[in-house]
Amino acid sequence: MRRAVVTGGAGFIGSALVDRLLADGCSVVCVDNFSTGNRRNLAAALTSPEFRLVEGDINDGALLAEAFAGVDTIFHLAALADIVPSIERPQAYFRANVDGTFAVVEAARAANVGRLVYAASSSCYGLPDVFPTPEEAALRPQYPYALTKLLGEQIVMHWGQVYGMRTLSLRFFNVYGPRARTTGTYGAVFGVFLAQKLAGKPFTVVGDGEQTRDFTFVSDIVDALVRGAASPLDGEILNVGSGGTYSINRLVALLGGPVQHIPKRPGEPDCTFADVTKIERLLDWRASVPFETGVGRMLAAIDDWRDAPVWDRDSIAGATKSWFTYLGKGTPAEAVS
Repeated sequence: MRRAVVTGGAGFIGSALVDRLLADGCSVVCVDNFSTGNRRNLAAALTSPEFRLVEGDINDGALLAEAFAGVDTIFHLAALADIVPSIERPQAYFRANVDGTFAVVEAARAANVGRLVYAASSSCYGLPDVFPTPEEAALRPQYPYALTKLLGEQIVMHWGQVYGMRTLSLRFFNVYGPRARTTGTYGAVFGVFLAQKLAGKPFTVVGDGEQTRDFTFVSDIVDALVRGAASPLDGEILNVGSGGTYSINRLVALLGGPVQHIPKRPGEPDCTFADVTKIERLLDWRASVPFETGVGRMLAAIDDWRDAPVWDRDSIAGATKSWFTYLGKGTPAEAVS
């Protein structure tokens, strides 16, 4: 890679990727409209002469044509995330994650970009039958975010098949790390718990806390992206996970603090656990950051969540009301009280 574009480069994963590419000696163009990204994440990158920020929407074809000129690699990370907003605003998610991906692959094709790497989501598996879950598992998206990310992946793979673009899709599992979003909607467990810890509030644990997640540290995700882009692989879909799965109760024990239990939510798996056999075989990649080490790094950066919203049972119930309404058979009274 000599010159790369990172769409969504001001986001949590995108900015970590930007920093890694610059450190590797690559010239980097970041395309971001700052709907969820943060300029603070680009503080180091903006000091580099090899970095350029293009502010705008990925559905803007003229903007993409200018940003993609002379580029050899595109990392497409720009997307709207989170479950509840996707249920409440599906049109926005289709525009960002489906229309936006179409715009990116078409602009990449017009610019004759040599390689496109897509950031996919393990949410496409929904409620899996098999653990660890392989890439060949049934695809059962449970909510619009998961569906739109899957449709984006299918667009990328189809453009590779029909138009000869060199493509690769990496399905991320439960990414965590510094720069994870600290404001906005109710979302990932780390941000929720760190803000609660700072405020001296109990951790709101869903169900009995025995559900497990394949928590994968952001630097490992970035390494998979870079290694995948540099590889000869074409038209492949690969899981990117930690190689393990860890209970929410284990996370609480590592963070330290009191617990308050809240109702289990429909459409959420009891376990996420990537089968990483394929990526280990094809890319010689494996995660290197143990869960305990990653949690320690999050605690060291806890002040980043000083201004994050502090969620409690009542505010979570209000924020997730649509979740129960549309994904469940009914709405538990305690979830909306």
